[in-house]
Amino acid sequence: MASQARLTIRGLRTRSVNVPMRRPLATSGGTVGTAPLVLIDLETEEGIRGCAYVFCYTPLALKPVSELIRGLEPLLRGDVVAPVAIEQKLQRRFRLLGPQGVTGIAMAGIDMAAWDALGKACELPLVRLLGGDPRPIPAYNSCGLGIIGPERAGQEAQELVAPGFKAIKVRLGYADVKNDVEVIRAVRRAIGDDVLLMTDYNQSLTVAEALRRGHALDGEGIYWIEEPTLADDFAGHAQISRETRTPIQIGENWWGPHEMAKSLAAGASDFVMPDAMKIGGVTGWLRAAALVEPPGVPLSSHLFPEISAHLLAVTPTAHWLEYVDWASPILREPLTVRDGQAVLGSGPGIGLTWDEQAVARYLVEGNYRGPVREPQASKKSPFT
Repeated sequence: MASQARLTIRGLRTRSVNVPMRRPLATSGGTVGTAPLVLIDLETEEGIRGCAYVFCYTPLALKPVSELIRGLEPLLRGDVVAPVAIEQKLQRRFRLLGPQGVTGIAMAGIDMAAWDALGKACELPLVRLLGGDPRPIPAYNSCGLGIIGPERAGQEAQELVAPGFKAIKVRLGYADVKNDVEVIRAVRRAIGDDVLLMTDYNQSLTVAEALRRGHALDGEGIYWIEEPTLADDFAGHAQISRETRTPIQIGENWWGPHEMAKSLAAGASDFVMPDAMKIGGVTGWLRAAALVEPPGVPLSSHLFPEISAHLLAVTPTAHWLEYVDWASPILREPLTVRDGQAVLGSGPGIGLTWDEQAVARYLVEGNYRGPVREPQASKKSPFT
């Protein structure tokens, strides 16, 4: 094991898939019906393969993200699999282009795959490699409750809590604040008072309108209001946070710990929720967690539940895991959620194993070379 822990990069392989979502998500910014993912396999000379995936938001971004990752192979080939050193090398390469957008996605995907390879080389789950101990992580169900109206929202809310979740999230941003309140009340009637209810405006409001709607929602027992206005308007979010009673949650659109630091300095939110990809992979997440430890700001995750569960387990101010099942159809072993808590597996690394038959079904393009393993006869249910 000790000799294998020093790995050398041989190549980067990518495949793009567009996976249908069980529940298409209608938000104030539009409807998301598929999960466009780039699957990354970091191959080493020692035969260990690190796996990760990135979420491209739109199928239009699949090709440029995939090509950029593959284009970085000559730069990294022969390097030791040392995530911090790799991150520093890539940051220097993209200093002028910038560390956000497609470049940020590519760097984070490589970082996550590198950490997965190290975990496999050391025969340790990522959480143990990072010095933590596997533990159940409280999760809220975010697999639905888009802009669908009060009647459908109530029914869907019941379906989302049925597997045992103690918290769910509903998207808001209807034409009028009255509609927002109607939906919240319909969901509350459906789930009762013991389930926490988060809300998300997906950046759809002006600061003035966010204040108006925030005041209207202050008496509705909401756990947080997420991204009421533009993600990079830290001053606006700080004003909303000061003038409303309901906690404000932002962070999924921070590109790296530096943007997070600016948001924290502005007092932009009560809670934070970095995205494992946009914050910079495992390396970026560890820096983000360190930023909120001194002030004690609760930190939740955004998307990527498979790796985020490991990361939250080593986060001093860990709060909530956002559970989505968008990548589950192409995984042989989806993340297990039991009684509303994510349960980490005992396998090495992140725990991602591609279901090759499903990948082939949803494949858009790829340059993957190597043995294809057949999936197991039956796929484990994520709810046990």
